[in-house]
Amino acid sequence: MPELPEVETIKLGLTKLITGKKILKIDVLNLKSFPNNKADVDNFILGKEIINIRRRAKLLMIDLSSNYSLLIHLKMTGQLVYVSDDTRFGAGHPNDSLINDLPDRSTRVIFELSRAKLFFNDQRKFGWIKVIPTELLSDQEYFSKHGPEPLADISPAVFKSNLKKHPRSNIKASLLDQSVIAGIGNIYADESLFLSKIHPKTLVKDLSNQKINSLINSIRQVLELSISKGGSTDRNYVNAEGKKGSYLEFANVFRRENQSCPVCHSTIIKIRVAGRGTHLCPNCQKATMVE
Repeated sequence: MPELPEVETIKLGLTKLITGKKILKIDVLNLKSFPNNKADVDNFILGKEIINIRRRAKLLMIDLSSNYSLLIHLKMTGQLVYVSDDTRFGAGHPNDSLINDLPDRSTRVIFELSRAKLFFNDQRKFGWIKVIPTELLSDQEYFSKHGPEPLADISPAVFKSNLKKHPRSNIKASLLDQSVIAGIGNIYADESLFLSKIHPKTLVKDLSNQKINSLINSIRQVLELSISKGGSTDRNYVNAEGKKGSYLEFANVFRRENQSCPVCHSTIIKIRVAGRGTHLCPNCQKATMVE
């Protein structure tokens, strides 16, 4: 599933490319992917100008001049691919639809813009695009279930308070809990815990204030690095400059089991924590006070 940095990368890329353009036509090839009332589409979407693109957790919001928005969830295999005569930008699930001719068999919705097209591809058809009045976006159930944004509005005090609501949870599970902090997936949990020298099985109640402060700083550092590298995708990712995402080339522990730790040269291991494959350095992240 595309993670927060990948969705942020989509936001940044599309902001450059489609802001100010009008949506001239929409071809819906799969109704489940675009479950909207035709009258709403005709009245509030077609012919309207794109004025802003935002992200909340792993959702995108494309705001229009009609005071309506397109709310987009890529789910497991969703992609957005922009194609014009001189530019191609694609992000999301890393398969060949990002770089091949479109539409293809995974294309579900096609937006015709001014001298360009925006393709919504989704192999498994779990993603969706909904038409919603902009002022009602904050009322969506998805948003109420998510905690603060790690790159924007979360303070160490809020992070600490959210973590300590479940003191006997291990820290890896807590980071993956979207009500604690929004948008953290498996890759970023492992990398953040490594930078903070915290074992993934450490219980929340056993973390010192110093470790919690270190962890929130590490989360921001890891996410900002990933965004600067174009996300974590390591296969067929193409950003707005035509470059592949490269974060995993710089990852410290994720997918590096049996390799040397970049800090102490111990062997990185892979274990299972919170139901997920988890990568760590057993020397840098000592299993002290782990149940």
